Amino acid sequence: MIKIGKNRKKKWKAAVPALFVLLSVGLNFGGWINASFCDFYVNHIFPVWVETYGRFTGLFSFSVGEILLYLAAVFTVILVLWAALQLLLWLLKKSGGRSLRLFGIYSMVYFHIFGLVCVIMTLNCFLLYHVSPIYERFWVGKERKEQYGAKEIGALRDYVVEQANALALVVERDEEGHVIYRGDMKEEAKAQMVRLSETIPNLKGYYPDPKPLWASKFFSQQYIMGYYFPFSMEANYNDIMYEINLPTTLCHELSHLKGFILEDEANFIGYLACVDAEDDFFRYSAFLSVIGYLERDFCRAVGKDSEVYFSHPQISRQVQEDDIFLTRETWEKVEETALIRTETVKEVSNTFTETTLVLNGVQDGRISYSRVVDLLLKYYDGILY
Repeated sequence: MIKIGKNRKKKWKAAVPALFVLLSVGLNFGGWINASFCDFYVNHIFPVWVETYGRFTGLFSFSVGEILLYLAAVFTVILVLWAALQLLLWLLKKSGGRSLRLFGIYSMVYFHIFGLVCVIMTLNCFLLYHVSPIYERFWVGKERKEQYGAKEIGALRDYVVEQANALALVVERDEEGHVIYRGDMKEEAKAQMVRLSETIPNLKGYYPDPKPLWASKFFSQQYIMGYYFPFSMEANYNDIMYEINLPTTLCHELSHLKGFILEDEANFIGYLACVDAEDDFFRYSAFLSVIGYLERDFCRAVGKDSEVYFSHPQISRQVQEDDIFLTRETWEKVEETALIRTETVKEVSNTFTETTLVLNGVQDGRISYSRVVDLLLKYYDGILY
């Protein structure tokens, strides 16, 4: 009787990771087939996570999620190497009994953690990809066109260019001409998100301080400005990028904590949070965050007609100099200390991001980032055109 009880207990323990994975699969399936289920989840259940353990991880000054990510990599490498060793011992017909028992315990712990991570990633990330679009949720009554052409894109692009050109002349700079900010940027970013919550109610609630990424140089090789860690409910940012990128990046990553996982929607929220700020630095950051997307779409709209293009306001040289990811000096430091070539890191990162987005139903992958233009065209409909 005792032995049967112990065996059942062992089988139950072994089944737990599988149950976690099955739960994840079931939740994902529910998300794929029913947007209403995801809407209910993001409105009523998802906020609990940032209000609970998001507050706990927010107590730490460092990024808990980044540390967990590196630990996961180490534990996975150990599992693979240990499994290879056990296979080698088996092929050599060596006993390795104690090592095999320890490997069994390690594997069991690893797969329990893996199963739990699957559930957490589903709840804090994957389900959010199937929520109804932001305009269907918060601007239901606003009339807008089915499609927008060169006229509307040109009007929006001109507005952004003119605003950016003007603000480039008034933001504070150091002796080298680089923009600088002297206030508490994190507090200001959180304040702007709270202000925007009057328009987008899902943005209400607690905001932890965004945290710098310890491996910002490595993330720079991937051209990553910020990162949301679903398993720790943290907003993280690259602290070596050009400073003007920070306001919109902070607001972008904080929007993920409120359930806006799609990058175009996070870009849109980052823009809206900063564009109406009283702070010129934040407003300049907003216009710079979308000027590249608008310029590309405008050039596609007018084609090779240079006369039409040059009849519109041109982006000033100062704006062009500010519209960068890293300064030249910072790039040199990144390349000097890089263990892997930037081209290789970027290619792997792009492939991973593309695959993740497509698997979660974002069929255009990384191109979806530029869909912020569509959101802006809808937002300014009736205002600029």
